[in-house]
Formats: sequence, C-alpha cells, structure tokens
Amino acid sequence: MKSKNNAIKRDKAELAQSLASESILSTSREQKLEAFGKLLDVIDNLREKCPWDSVQTNESMRPNTIEEAMELAEALLGDDNNTIKKELGDVLLHVLLYARIGEEKGVYDIAEVCDALRQKLIYRHPHIYGNDKVSGVKELLEHWEVIKMKEKGGNKTVLSGVPSTLPSLIKAERVQEKAANVGFDWEKKEDVWDKVKEELAEVETEMKAGNEANIEKEFGDLFFALVNAARLYGVRPDNALEKTNLKFIARFNHVEKRAKEQGKRLNEMTLAEMDELWDEAKLLKLGE
Repeated sequence: MKSKNNAIKRDKAELAQSLASESILSTSREQKLEAFGKLLDVIDNLREKCPWDSVQTNESMRPNTIEEAMELAEALLGDDNNTIKKELGDVLLHVLLYARIGEEKGVYDIAEVCDALRQKLIYRHPHIYGNDKVSGVKELLEHWEVIKMKEKGGNKTVLSGVPSTLPSLIKAERVQEKAANVGFDWEKKEDVWDKVKEELAEVETEMKAGNEANIEKEFGDLFFALVNAARLYGVRPDNALEKTNLKFIARFNHVEKRAKEQGKRLNEMTLAEMDELWDEAKLLKLGE
C-alpha cells in the first residue's frame, strides 16, 4: 500500500512538473514582455520608496550578488526546477537594480544593457548572422577567441578574459579551454595521462625530500593536470568535485548520527568503528 501511495505521489509530481513546463512553453512573446515590464515597474517603485533598496550602491550589493550567483550554481547542480526558477529571479533582481543605478547616474539603463548584449551576440555569431561557415563546435570555439580579441573593447590577449577573482578550480578550467581554443592542446586526449603520472611522481619526489615549498608547487601542477584531464573527457571539474563534497558530507553525517545513536563520540571511536559506519552509508548510497 505504501509503495502504491508513493507511486501516486510520484505520478502527481511528474504531472505537475509537466503542466508547469507546458505553461512556460506556451507563454507568448507578448506575455513575456508584459511580465518584464511589470517587473521593471516594481524595481522602479522599490528604488524610489523602499528604505533598503533605495540606498543600495554597486559596491554595497556586490557581496549579495556573489551570494545569489553561488545559490543559483547550487540550485543548478541540484537540478531542482522550482529552486532554479527562484534563484534566477534573485539574480535577475540584482541585474535590474544595477541597471537602475546606472540609469540614475546617467551612464546606462536596462535598454542599453540589452542592446549592448544583443549587438555583442550578433557580432560573435557570424555563422548565424553573417556568411561564416563552421564545421562544428571545435571550429566555432577557435573562431570565438579570435572574434573576441577583434571586437572593440574586447580581450587584448587570449587569457585576459578570465576574471582574476574566479575560484581556482574554475579558473584552471577556463584558461585551459581558452588556450585549447587557439590550438594549444593535446593532439590526443589520452596523452594527458602521461602528464598526470609525471606530476604525481614529482609530488612523491618532493614529499620524500621534505621540501614543503616544492610540495605545494607540485600539488598545484598535479591539480592543474587533473583539471586538464577532466576537461578533455568532458567532465566539469568543479561540478564533479562539488558532487563528491556533497556525497562525503551526507555519508559523514550518517557516521556521526549513528555514533550518537550508539552513545559514542566520533573522537572516542576507533578508525575501524567509523569505517564500519561509513560502509553502512555507502550501502545506503547516501549522497548519490
């Protein structure tokens, strides 16, 4: 009976999601523009009347924007459509507030932001809006870097478009992608494993020598090589690592919970006892 009820709940959830998707897909262009216009009216109203919104500046909002972007990234990884929709709204709120602040300063407004983006997208897609022909994604990405360096106010060097504030793991992937887009890449993806093995051997050598400064450097080289391997095999390293983080947290929480149920503290348990609880968590596939 319980299994049947669960199946019914699952069917209802799938139906609700399907109907929601159909509702979104059936929204007309006019309805989208109307919704955007109404949202702009609310933003203007808040900026004029709300004690908090009216005093925000680019600088004061920056930390919140970073937080909202990270919350969206987390929602995307969780693949929860309702949460993604909510977080997209929060990020959009910040975009619109920044545009409103620009309008108040007389430097740009949301129309100019949209128009500048439209022009950039058209310029960067000559295979759609021009006469260029590309054979596939690889050739497209090679053209992409050249186009960005040619455009007014564009990148002066291949790697200059990578923000210095990016988290290190994502930055490593981005610089490797950009270098690959201009041909600086492995001829065969399998060759990357020799580099990974080489860097691992150098880590082991420096560890045996006890040279702490070099150990850090070689670990960095090893991480960079692993990111390269992930990229070549179509794996987003940040996503992969975060999924492993979440899996570890779920399983470690199980170990801690079970220890409490046994009236024990983790620091009082042997490694063998904790391993036994860890194996329980693995069998339950927690975090997967």
